[in-house]
Amino acid sequence: MRTVLALLLLTTPLRAQEVDLELVLLADASGSITQEEIDFQREGTATAITEPAVIEAIQNTLTGAIAVTYVEWAANQATVAPWTVIDSPETAEAFAVALLGPPRLATGRNAIGNALLDGKLRIETNRIASLRQVIDFSGDSLGNFSGVGIEEARAEVIAAGIVINGLPILDGGPDDPLLQDYEARLIGGPGAFAIPAIGRAEFVTALRRKLILEIAGTPSGTADLTAAP
Repeated sequence: MRTVLALLLLTTPLRAQEVDLELVLLADASGSITQEEIDFQREGTATAITEPAVIEAIQNTLTGAIAVTYVEWAANQATVAPWTVIDSPETAEAFAVALLGPPRLATGRNAIGNALLDGKLRIETNRIASLRQVIDFSGDSLGNFSGVGIEEARAEVIAAGIVINGLPILDGGPDDPLLQDYEARLIGGPGAFAIPAIGRAEFVTALRRKLILEIAGTPSGTADLTAAP
């Protein structure tokens, strides 16, 4: 019954409507990410998006709704869960179910600039109007081996009024310099921030905190965040 409900919600044509936030979740699926890690990222996102604190944050926005899509990036970009308007536990559950089914479709080395521009295009071409637009980028490196440069893509995204936030996965522990790289080269736009996840142990917690801040529209310029539970 749960799967049938999820399919019905996701196959119903997306109505043109206004939501508080359009959110593109760009998740790393490059060659450094194993299938087990792909599954973990999807499962972690499914857990975070359905947590009561996240649902409450959504329902407390001006419109009571957000729109989310989950896209994996590598040399190419692939949709895992299409644009879904989330305004209740049921619609959040439908999005979570959609995350867990598709096979791995993004492969190859990093093309981060292309991924950022793909996120921008997805926001600009859907049938949704929103008060805010955010690209939520996660990964374990900032190596860019093909396509558009990170700085060029970042400037284009920010010029379009879209905020880029980051979730760097620090495989090297707390001293991993990736967080500083994200802050210097990737994130941008009003209130942009990066929250690090130190390996798997902190991934769901970090993602939940970041989702709540993004949904609430809380501005922050630092990764040292204490406002979210």
